[in-house]
Amino acid sequence: MSLLDLSNVDAYYGESHILRDVTMSVEEGEICALLGRNGAGKTTTLRSIAGATPPEVRDGTVTFKGRDITGTPAEDVSAGGISLVPEERRIFPNLTVAENLHLAEVVRNKSNTWGRSLSFDHEGMSTEDVYAQFPRLDERRSQRAGTLSGGEQQMLAIARALKQSTDLLLLDEPYEGLAPKIIEDVEEAVRQISEDGTTILLVEQNAAAAIKLADRAYVIDQGGIVFDGTADELRADEATRERYLGV
Repeated sequence: MSLLDLSNVDAYYGESHILRDVTMSVEEGEICALLGRNGAGKTTTLRSIAGATPPEVRDGTVTFKGRDITGTPAEDVSAGGISLVPEERRIFPNLTVAENLHLAEVVRNKSNTWGRSLSFDHEGMSTEDVYAQFPRLDERRSQRAGTLSGGEQQMLAIARALKQSTDLLLLDEPYEGLAPKIIEDVEEAVRQISEDGTTILLVEQNAAAAIKLADRAYVIDQGGIVFDGTADELRADEATRERYLGV
């Protein structure tokens, strides 16, 4: 059984049918990319896994570590080991790097009092482990997050997620708005996180960069999966890349 499985998932925003019979899996320890054009359903898929509302999953199941988590509230999903880093990052710009990380730890500790419906054995990274993972954040502990570069802010957003969870990391457009050199820095950080044992599901508009990093890939179009294979197979499938990704 995979770490994460989606089986025939249909998700809606109100009466708008966004995900259509989505079936996919993520194996423990891998980097899996979910690719597609804008509006294809990538972010909706991540939000459906993370328990964020909207969307509403009306059919199908989301299974994590063998347990059905379909419709589980987002705070319980997070407490159980899945962290979502949204496209907009949601760091606190007026707080320092250290304060942002401390707040993530407070939220993690508070989650233990929420009467969670999940009970997986899991804990987030320590602050010092986070700083070891992201030396640039260590150098900027006392700097306000809003004054960081775009790449540093993305690293901080990922670091906050790792403070809460190290089981499955959902990354939504981590390269959005970043210069090519900064993308390389974030890419290296993601690769290192994976090598340290965190499973990653990566949604990215920059398909070429995502394929370079990923072990396996799915392509989604109009809410349905149209490709499922290894990253090497997608690199070799020029017709699929041109039709659905424009690369």
